[in-house]
Amino acid sequence: MAKEIAGQIKLQIKGGVANPSPPVGPALGSKGINIMEFCKQFNARTQEQAGKVLPVVITYYADKSFDFVVKTPPIAIQLLEASKIKGGSAQPNRKKVAQVTWDTVRQIATDKMVDLNCFTLESAMKMVAGTARSMGITVTGTFPIINQ
Repeated sequence: MAKEIAGQIKLQIKGGVANPSPPVGPALGSKGINIMEFCKQFNARTQEQAGKVLPVVITYYADKSFDFVVKTPPIAIQLLEASKIKGGSAQPNRKKVAQVTWDTVRQIATDKMVDLNCFTLESAMKMVAGTARSMGITVTGTFPIINQ
């Protein structure tokens, strides 16, 4: 028999370093979820991605048990790491802060493809390029045509 789902919580936590302090503690504590048990399981599952910001979707049930799914890091975080900058531009249409190549965009798109709402690598690359544009990051080169 399936458990009755009571709700979901979406958080972004650094991998391998989850602790009961905010935002984890208050979000889980208000739902009656065992905070320390979540932190132990999350840290064990994400220790190889330590320090990276990871989205996590926690499904909690009526009996106060929970399951969670760890997703890939957000596109914006991956673009910041690839371009080696601390933050995006305050005026992305006027002031560009970095450049990335289409090869970098392809690598990020293939990594993030499982979480994106698209079916082809080309459309995933366009989504990544759009995020880069809104951050003030220029994508250099010509868009590669991919034959799949």
